[in-house]
Amino acid sequence: MSAAAPSPPVVVDAGPLPRQEEVLTDAALAFVAELHRLFTPRRDELLARRAERRAEIARTSTLDFLPETAAIRADDSWRVAPAPAALEDRRVEITGPTDRKMTINALNSGARVWLADFEDASAPTWENVVTGQLNLIDAYTRRIDFTDPRSGKSYALKANDELATVVMRPRGWHLDERHLLVDGTPVPGALVDFGLYFFHNARRLLDLGKGPYFYLPKTESHLEARLWNDVFVFAQDHVGIPRGTVRATVLIETITAAYEMDEILYELRDHASGLNAGRWDYLFSIVKNFRDGGTKFVLPDRNAVTMTAPFMRAYTELLVRTCHKRGAHAIGGMAAFIPSRRDEQVNKIAFEKVKADKDREAGDGFDGSWVAHPDLVPIAMASFDAVLGDRPNQKDRLREDVSVAAGDLIAVDSLDARPTYDGLVNAVQVGIRYIEAWLRGLGAVAIFDLMEDAATAEISRSQIWQWINAGVVFEHDGRTVAATPELTREIAARELADIRAEIGEEAFAAGAWQRAHDLLLQVALDEDYADFLTLPAYEQLSG
Repeated sequence: MSAAAPSPPVVVDAGPLPRQEEVLTDAALAFVAELHRLFTPRRDELLARRAERRAEIARTSTLDFLPETAAIRADDSWRVAPAPAALEDRRVEITGPTDRKMTINALNSGARVWLADFEDASAPTWENVVTGQLNLIDAYTRRIDFTDPRSGKSYALKANDELATVVMRPRGWHLDERHLLVDGTPVPGALVDFGLYFFHNARRLLDLGKGPYFYLPKTESHLEARLWNDVFVFAQDHVGIPRGTVRATVLIETITAAYEMDEILYELRDHASGLNAGRWDYLFSIVKNFRDGGTKFVLPDRNAVTMTAPFMRAYTELLVRTCHKRGAHAIGGMAAFIPSRRDEQVNKIAFEKVKADKDREAGDGFDGSWVAHPDLVPIAMASFDAVLGDRPNQKDRLREDVSVAAGDLIAVDSLDARPTYDGLVNAVQVGIRYIEAWLRGLGAVAIFDLMEDAATAEISRSQIWQWINAGVVFEHDGRTVAATPELTREIAARELADIRAEIGEEAFAAGAWQRAHDLLLQVALDEDYADFLTLPAYEQLSG
């Protein structure tokens, strides 16, 4: 009896997609497989380390700068590598998923940078993963166009010198890609996204006068940054391009990373481009890590936690000081407003808020900032133009006036705001509406005039969980109401009924509304807090 044929080392466990052979070449898959074999074991160790650190925070309810890396922080001599010309001026960056229309609009937007997002703004269906890669290849080879089937409007790229520089964001370390198996195990989504993009585009980008540039999400420690640095070194050696060609901007969107900004830049110093100050994921991380810390760590309504809150201001000012001391760019947070085509008064108020936010960032020393819509590019540009003028950045502004103590970063109770009943309602509404779209393959969704992504759903369900477990009470309709699972279920049931009435029976039945409702309640009410909403959601994601 003959032995069974060995299974192939790389398996694509998905139905065929148009033009997938251009992305999933044998050589590209072999490269991803090598990344997986070399680096996934360390990824697994670092994920286990996250859990250990979270347990320590639960025990102590505190964080501090690392004593074992004090010498790196104290050493004034080191700097990150100088920025390449394409990343020297980053005054406005637009973010969005890599669907075909967004690819064209983002590149044409007038922003200096486009964050091409395979992470929070993209639901990781296999089609989104593969076609997103294909759209970027087509953009770099100028083979991309798009005609909207509903409006008939056509989209095409402007001249190369008018296009934004692409900085691609792969998925975080915690997510696996179930459709790509190597030696029988799923490859981390981060290595799939990075590997396919780098393999196909690194040399092509160099020929265009740019390079393979990345945003690194959900980083929790300098050891995770070290892992990315080793991935970059291997990848550059593999395709035969100089070390240092890759440049990475790290999102400081976890509370633990906020205590290791110097160390993260140090680990990536030959490949570092800057740090970014996130908002929703950062707040989500505070709730996740300090959820056992009692009332002093209870956050108010998400929209009440602006970047002017004392603990948020400590974080952003420390980020600017750290970046500029090390020669790196400091990039500010998101303006998520989506302009209304129907209500100019809504636009007027929102544009004023966006302008004030971008004026503050430029005044604080940031070198650039994010927007979610092309209409916001001129507003943000004007704020930074007013401060920068003809200079590409303000890295020479060292912010030596800034002094942040360890406790300042977690002084959540310094904010004079409290949770409200309306905030609970909003968290349920946004959570259900976002999750429903995500389950249908949409990662960036306009909800109540804001562009929402997965970080939105994370902070929504985390706040519900925190408020219930902390015994928060609200004043509502002249009476005191406690945040309870029962109250949350009542609000969720009412929201589901309102959505059904709003969109009609046929559209409701065609959507994933009941599953979204159930999933939000699962991750918001379960006693065991899920580390990431997207992990159980991915099990329900079709495609």
